[in-house]
Amino acid sequence: MSNPGITRRHTLLAAAGVTAAASITTTGLLASPAAAATPAAAATPAPLRNDALKEALRRAEARRRRLDTGRPSANGWEMQKAVDADGDIVTRSVPGTGLDVAVRAGDAEALLVHVVRRFHYEVDTLGRDEPGVLEGWVAPTAVRDSRRPESNQASGTAVVIRPGSYPAGARGAFTAGRLLVIRDIVADTEGVVRWGGDDRRPYEGLFYLAVKPGDPRLARVAAKIRAWDGTPGTGAGVVPDVTEPARRRLAARYV
Repeated sequence: MSNPGITRRHTLLAAAGVTAAASITTTGLLASPAAAATPAAAATPAPLRNDALKEALRRAEARRRRLDTGRPSANGWEMQKAVDADGDIVTRSVPGTGLDVAVRAGDAEALLVHVVRRFHYEVDTLGRDEPGVLEGWVAPTAVRDSRRPESNQASGTAVVIRPGSYPAGARGAFTAGRLLVIRDIVADTEGVVRWGGDDRRPYEGLFYLAVKPGDPRLARVAAKIRAWDGTPGTGAGVVPDVTEPARRRLAARYV
């Protein structure tokens, strides 16, 4: 039996209230007290009107067009068109040598500068006034074959020591004792840096990153080397005994 106290009008109003409540809950307006108190119009994001942000985006796009090539070097890092032009390739000093070299800033820089410093201290002194003694970045237009490891120079991820004295394709530039040191230097980087003398087509003056962008080993080894540089008695300049059996075993892993 129907309740005579409930009229047809009451029934319609109750139904409408249930529908409205369900709609509000579905849209999330009752998800929190603050949301429930906020008018629907105020919840709509305002159009972006930040002129500074727009200018930053414009500059970033202009930089990309000016510097990026869209071409990777042999190790997968992108070649860039210029050095010291607000890009990734910068000129850095090599402490203790009086030399500068253009390399990719950041972790690549930490490893490659370490390699050059140890070479200078332990393999053969690099003369500050020696012409062409150290070469880093080269323009992508100078790259003849992007499949060859020396193309990594154009991405700022390789250095060449004495390119005129240790030319590509030749072996035998170093004595057995100096080879021990070079392999120990590579072991410092845990194989993240490779020596071109171990390639099928040797290039004994070349050292380059052997990992692709984003490889976690790069950041980890770079942090280790930075820690050495900040700790007295460690890092480049402290000449180790590279003939020590444990060091030789470690170096043998990265040949």
